[in-house]
Amino acid sequence: MSPLNGSGANPLRDPADRRLPRIAGPSGLVIFGVTGDLSRKKLMPAVYDLANRGLLPPGFSLVGFARRDWEDEDFAQVVHDAVKEHARTPFREEVWQQLIQGMRFVQGTFDDDEAFERLRSTIDELDKQQGTGGNFAFYLSVPPGAFPVVIQQLKKSGLADQSKGSWRRAVIEKPFGHDLKSAEELNKVVHEVFEPDQVFRIDHYLGKETVQNILALRFANTMFEPIWNRSYVDHVQITMAEDIGIGGRAGYYDGIGAARDVIQNHLLQLLALTAMEEPSSFGADALAREKTKVLGAVRLPKDLGADTVRGQYAAGWQGGEKVIGYLQEDGIDPESKTDTYAALKLEIDNRRWAGVPFYLRTGKRLGRRVTEIAVVFQRAPHSPFDHTATEELGQNAIVIRVQPDEGITVRFGSKVPGTSMEIRDVSMDFAYGESFTESSPEAYERLILDVLLGDANLFPRTEEVELSWKILDPVEEYWDEHGRPAQYKSGTWGPAEADEMLARDGRSWRRP
Repeated sequence: MSPLNGSGANPLRDPADRRLPRIAGPSGLVIFGVTGDLSRKKLMPAVYDLANRGLLPPGFSLVGFARRDWEDEDFAQVVHDAVKEHARTPFREEVWQQLIQGMRFVQGTFDDDEAFERLRSTIDELDKQQGTGGNFAFYLSVPPGAFPVVIQQLKKSGLADQSKGSWRRAVIEKPFGHDLKSAEELNKVVHEVFEPDQVFRIDHYLGKETVQNILALRFANTMFEPIWNRSYVDHVQITMAEDIGIGGRAGYYDGIGAARDVIQNHLLQLLALTAMEEPSSFGADALAREKTKVLGAVRLPKDLGADTVRGQYAAGWQGGEKVIGYLQEDGIDPESKTDTYAALKLEIDNRRWAGVPFYLRTGKRLGRRVTEIAVVFQRAPHSPFDHTATEELGQNAIVIRVQPDEGITVRFGSKVPGTSMEIRDVSMDFAYGESFTESSPEAYERLILDVLLGDANLFPRTEEVELSWKILDPVEEYWDEHGRPAQYKSGTWGPAEADEMLARDGRSWRRP
């Protein structure tokens, strides 16, 4: 591990030298809801992977808070099992032994004043034993309804107070409310306790390498930006498809639905990164400013009945197995109108994108798991080729693949070998796994490290969250007033109404 000085910086390290990794200074992480799936599958393994890569300080501390009647040793065993099962990097005993020195568990409920006093005492003890310097991030991996009580308890117990030369930060998982009003109320509660620069809203998609690569693709290259506008782009499709159903998440998912769960956060953030103007820098303020401008310029279609679609998966076949429909899932009301598929057409009312539709879709039980952004270009204004020569030629496209096979595809026309002039679509592929020797870190690794470093450029700001709800709320209100979701068979690509929505514009959805 690199030597650290008191401020958490390597005294020999030039901050501008990107060959050297960013290493967190003295700090600790408190996870509320530490017994949940997110903590077990993502957060605890991410902490270990950061330690294994030498990116955490030697005295880093991890504190779990939950109702379980555990001792510190029980908690350490839970972390150990989660790391063994889900960590990205190999298990190393020496790293584990160093990490375990700073692990503590505090038993209690969110409304238990004494439990928060015990938490405060634990943090004070770790400051002395581990040298955390009073620097702690509080990760709220809890149901949205518990956010206000945890935030208020942090204030009441003094845990949110920053002493001179140290920091306290709050990390909040989505959803950030379920509509604009609830988001505004949540933001008010949070900002009564924490300053805006202390609040980190997690959207794990923004931690993915390929999402960050949108910025590199656009602004580090001269070949793309000149054509990244209404003069050349025909339309943009942003897709997040899952091949699984809701599993055991009925209690969370029913009443939330696909649009609130995915479009309001992930897909609108992808839209903002794809459509925004070049920022003056990649600092948090400059990035947020440009994303906010784009989200503020988004316009809903005039006819929400024609240009938005919601659906529910019905029984069908998935991966060679017969699966049940959404209304037959355990814990789901047979009369539920919750959407498991959502698609909408948006436009951006600015000079760069005027008249270019952005089609967003997400769904469960679709043909395959994939997330991608497809920038589809206009056809050539004039073709000297015979019609028969270009029958199999589609539109040029740049496709940014976010998951699962991360990379970028450029689709263009090429002559087929032979004596006749026949032109067909071909693809040029960049794949992360083939171009770089180092595997991409998990999104939560990057985001947790950024929280500890105080780097907020990958975290949505209050304004972005509220603008996203302003876009989605009218759609949800329209759906609530107009009938039931369209049905689609599991294993297909969604309801026929979604295909019809694009067909009316003379377009069709990509089949990834």
